[in-house]
Amino acid sequence: MATGAAAMAAPSVFLLAVSGEIESGQFPGFDDLYCKFCFVYGQDWVPTAGLEEGISQITSKSDVSPTTLVWNFPIDITFKSTNPFGWPQIVLSVYGPDFFGHDVVRGYGAVHVPFTPGRHRRTIAMFVPESTSMLQQFTSWLTGRRPEFTDPKVVAQGEGREVTRVRSQGFVTISFNVMTKDLKKLGYDVTPSDLQSPSLGPGAQGLHKY
Repeated sequence: MATGAAAMAAPSVFLLAVSGEIESGQFPGFDDLYCKFCFVYGQDWVPTAGLEEGISQITSKSDVSPTTLVWNFPIDITFKSTNPFGWPQIVLSVYGPDFFGHDVVRGYGAVHVPFTPGRHRRTIAMFVPESTSMLQQFTSWLTGRRPEFTDPKVVAQGEGREVTRVRSQGFVTISFNVMTKDLKKLGYDVTPSDLQSPSLGPGAQGLHKY
């Protein structure tokens, strides 16, 4: 009976709670920008609370901070999973007006949610897709339609990225507050002293690929 009760009490899933904020961005030459975010995760992951995607307010540079756009836009979500494979990533898309007043993308970027519990800060290098020919560049400038991804989630995936021409443009800083529950009970030991290459138990080798 005791063995059966222990088996029933053993957790079958672990929880990952993420809060924080999209703090600020630096995009030289651009102003009046806003940011969209969404989470991308593996098939074993299920959101249980919070928002998977959102859009910030438009922010402008100020005399106090002439090179930085401050959003301080909150993020808050909780996941449950049976497997760390496909650990969640947050994908960012920053938009702003062009010369004609059209909203165009000013940067894409993505980063994994930190593996270790605690407070973390990440600065993401952003990029934009580029036209592959001079004619396409001229046409996009003339029509005001710049190259962009139909689905920003492609930024977090590797398939097809090798044929996409991109250019670096700007940075975005995010802060994370990460909490986990029952991760160690399922055999996954993430040590706070090793942020870049967490030591995980058997069955978690796929985590290092994502």
